[in-house]
Amino acid sequence: MKRITCLLVLFALLLASSAYAQSGIPIYGYKVVHTYPHDTSAYTEGLFYLDGYLYESTGTEGQSTIRKVDLATGKVLQKVELPPPDYGEGIVAWKNKLVQLTWQSQRGYVYDLHSFKRLSSFTYPGEGWALTTDGRRIYMSDGTATIRVLDPETLKQVDKIDVTAMGEPLINLNELEWVKGQIYANVWLTHNIVQIDPANGKVVGVINLTGLAPDPQTLSDPGNDVLNGIAYDAKHDRLFVTGKRWPSIYEITLTPPSGQ
Repeated sequence: MKRITCLLVLFALLLASSAYAQSGIPIYGYKVVHTYPHDTSAYTEGLFYLDGYLYESTGTEGQSTIRKVDLATGKVLQKVELPPPDYGEGIVAWKNKLVQLTWQSQRGYVYDLHSFKRLSSFTYPGEGWALTTDGRRIYMSDGTATIRVLDPETLKQVDKIDVTAMGEPLINLNELEWVKGQIYANVWLTHNIVQIDPANGKVVGVINLTGLAPDPQTLSDPGNDVLNGIAYDAKHDRLFVTGKRWPSIYEITLTPPSGQ
């Protein structure tokens, strides 16, 4: 996320990734069932699927946008820009509105879902990384091991979920998606999506997407153009993933953990 590559954090997270298997947490593989085009200028911060379209937020100061995208062609059908100094982050739909976070400005924005007209703003302490919803509440990541639970009408924090893996806090939770009663979260700077039980915050599964990323030589900034972006089509049970400035969005299915 944040255009800063921290080798110490990366090393620690890679060690944690290898430890999942030893802890008994199931590690799923993946199979690509369809590939869709993706705008390589889109520094993906948030992604969700709704009524046949992808909605995407992009980051970096001066290049932050919210977009409505045709899945099949990758064509941007509608777009609104977020002026500097704000840095766009996660988005979520709530009823007929679209809610957007910013990274370090400590404020978010509410738009009309259909016109993208800005309706209001709200504030929060700390950083904003990602949003998702279960249809009742909104969940927000901020780069720590805590997922905030927001009232969707007031956008005030009403609860929290402390996320742990192998009994330890799991930091750098990034893009979020609600999938079949679990919170899926990209773990920044890794190839992993973790499956989180919202009732207790425990990581109950890991999706290892090693090998999905494009050849680093084809990326403009391989240290930062990492896996990020999860969208779920609940009606048709389709899971989509992508990365920052990746040329493709992938529809994937999970394969069973090794040994099963």
